[in-house]
Formats: sequence, C-alpha cells, structure tokens
Amino acid sequence: MIDTAITTITAWEGLDSRGKPTVGCEVQLSGGGRGHAYVPSGASTGRHEARELRDGDSRYDGQGVQQAAINARTVLAEAVHGLDALDGKTVDEALRAADGTPDLGRLGANAVLAVSVAAALAAADAQRVPLYQSVAAGADPLLPLPMVNIISGGAHAGRSIDVQDFLAVPVGAGTFSEAIDYTARVRRGTAEVLREMGHAIALVADEGGLGPVLPTNRAALDMVVAGIERAGLRPGTDVGIAVDVAATQFLSSDGRYVLAAEGDRRLNAEGLIDELVQWCAHYPIVSIEDALGEDDWEGWVEATARLGDRQLLGDDFFVTDAERLGRGIKVRAANAVLVKPNQTGTLSDALAVIRLAQENGYRTVLSARSGETEDSWLADLALGWRTGQIKVGSTMRSERTAKWNRLLQIESQLGGTVEYAGASALSCPTIDGVPA
Repeated sequence: MIDTAITTITAWEGLDSRGKPTVGCEVQLSGGGRGHAYVPSGASTGRHEARELRDGDSRYDGQGVQQAAINARTVLAEAVHGLDALDGKTVDEALRAADGTPDLGRLGANAVLAVSVAAALAAADAQRVPLYQSVAAGADPLLPLPMVNIISGGAHAGRSIDVQDFLAVPVGAGTFSEAIDYTARVRRGTAEVLREMGHAIALVADEGGLGPVLPTNRAALDMVVAGIERAGLRPGTDVGIAVDVAATQFLSSDGRYVLAAEGDRRLNAEGLIDELVQWCAHYPIVSIEDALGEDDWEGWVEATARLGDRQLLGDDFFVTDAERLGRGIKVRAANAVLVKPNQTGTLSDALAVIRLAQENGYRTVLSARSGETEDSWLADLALGWRTGQIKVGSTMRSERTAKWNRLLQIESQLGGTVEYAGASALSCPTIDGVPA
C-alpha cells in the first residue's frame, strides 16, 4: 500500500517570469513521494480574486513573499501534517481553514496555492503516475484546444493599445501538434506583416505576444488576419481569433469605457457592446473575454443576449469563484469561464468551478497568468480535468512553451489513444443566443 501522508513542507521565495517574487514549495510524503511548485501571479487582476500576501517592505519594491513562504512552512504545514495527499479536497479544506478568511488574505493565497499544488504533485509522484492521470478520477484525458497570444496591449504590454490580448485559435487543426504549428506560423506571419508596415516588433509582451503601438484597437484585428493569411492559412476556417478585452482595465469611475489609444474615446456599456458586435461582423472572432467590467452584471446579460452565438468568457467577471459563476448561470451572463487556480487559492476549488460550469453547459478554459513560472503542472490539469481549452500565452518565452511542450510530450507518448478537443471545445448549447 502506498504511504501518502504529508510529513514535511519547505517553502521559499523565488521569481516569476516578470522578475516578481513568488512562493516556491516542496511537499514530502511519508512514503517518499515529493512534489514542488511555484505559483503564478497576474498583472490584470480582478478585485474579487483571492489575495496574495506581499511583504510591503523595501525589498523588491514591497513585493517580496518571505512571510508567505514562512506561513507555508509553519502554519499551513502544521494544518496538513499527516493528511493523505491523495485526498486533495481534505488537504485544501485544511489549508483554507488554517487561513480563516474568505480571500485567503491572512496567510496569503500564494502560500495556500503553493502547498495545494505541491501536495497534488507529491501524490502523483507517490503513485508513479503523471499528474494528469492522478487528478483525472478515472476519466480519459482530453488534449485541449489552445488559445495562443499573438498581439498584446493593456496591462500586458504597457498599454500600447487598450484591449489586452488578441489570440489565435486553431479551429481547423486536427491534432494538438498541428494546432501549435498553426499558431506559431500565425505569430511569425503577424510579425512579418507588422515589420513591413513599419511597426516595431522588438517589444515582447508579458505573455510572449507582440506589443506594437497601433492607431486603434481594431487595427490589431487587421494585423492578426493578415498574419493568418501570411501563414498560408484561412481566417475563420483554419484559425479563428479570440479577444481578451479586459474591459475593467479601462473602465473609468463614471462608468464609461475610455479607449486611451484612440484619443480617449469614451463608450458606455451599450457602446462597447456595439463595438464588439461590429468586430464580430467583420472578423472571424470565436471568443470574447471580459467584454465588460467585472461588476457590470446588467451589461453582461445584454452582451450575452447579443453575442452569445460565440464564446463569451468570464475572467475578472467570475474570478474562478463558484458563487459568482452560479449567479452568472442564473441570470444568463456569459457562456464560458476562465479558470485560474490562483484566483481561488486551491486546486479543489478551481475544479469545483470547472464542474459547475460543465454541468450547466458553460465551456471552460484553464489559464496561466502574466507572471508565470517554468512549471508545467497547468498543462496536466487541463488534460486530466478535461477543460477542453487552455490559454497560457504565446509560442515563445520558456514559461509559456513549458506548458505547450508538456502537452506535445503527452500527445507523443499517448499517440492515437488520446482525444483532442479541437474546435468542438468552443461549442456551447444555446437558446436564443444565451446558455441553455
């Protein structure tokens, strides 16, 4: 019998892909299993997210996480000592109880998630199976459809444009490896088009996308379409476009959405929805993320009624929170949820959001953050949890390619025995444009 009781937890301060401190953690089990993880951190964060603990002193401009690491190896370690790492839900409940606050702000969501992930990895190691198999609960793995960053703005690229990300979605690819090939070609093709038009392409944004200064937000769509064509692919047939609006980031205190890159053009919620409707009429857009502000529930319902024939994805809107997602399901707002484990603080809470979404016909996209690490556990979770879609950035920067490479490795190892979600992952049952 495998001995999987948690015995020892060590934790330390490391760095994420933006040079910002993050918590690293290793969990050891009585039978010898080990797992270590670094946790990611976002730049474009919703105000309802679980709260990281930062030191606030002179080190790293106050962004150090030494206290969070101390909490992981003391209070949190004591809370889970002796628990069975195979029972992730019980482990996570103990971590949450030790913190005692709804947003995990006392000990730090970064400390809690570090232990949660490292314990899951230790459990997989003890069983001598990959993480995706350990978390699958007997279900067959599903390779996800990738959403790949091509052009960035907003908080990911110094606000060169207002909209945060424009992504390629390889809807025509028949395998995961072909999907990555398509998107790499689109990124390269888009860079070539931008260079020929005199735009600087040296700036690589937080998630590996291109960060050109463009005259309008819509111009980014033109560039991506041109990049798809330059790659020898067909817009809409081979590759669709996903847009991460991140509207909260340019929502002013008076309730207007201010497009600074377009001469401070101001739109109310209806005006922003009109803008997105026009974009969808002219471009092969298959997914829109955070179309409106994180607390604009009325606007979201209207947006879903008008744009619900495609994927409407809630990130800051739902913040991987089951209560907020439940409200969205009830009022028919959005039809998909972006899942980021660090928004909620534990793996079991993230999985609960995925299951709630799937049970109600909402699509699920597992996502990395702008401040990522070289860890690849997110790829295994997408596969084992059968999220259908994954969004981790572009096809360059090693903290991004680590996830793509892990999925490519698994596809190669499993061969034709593993299912690939493909474009079917975007399908969502609807009634009159809203989730069924």
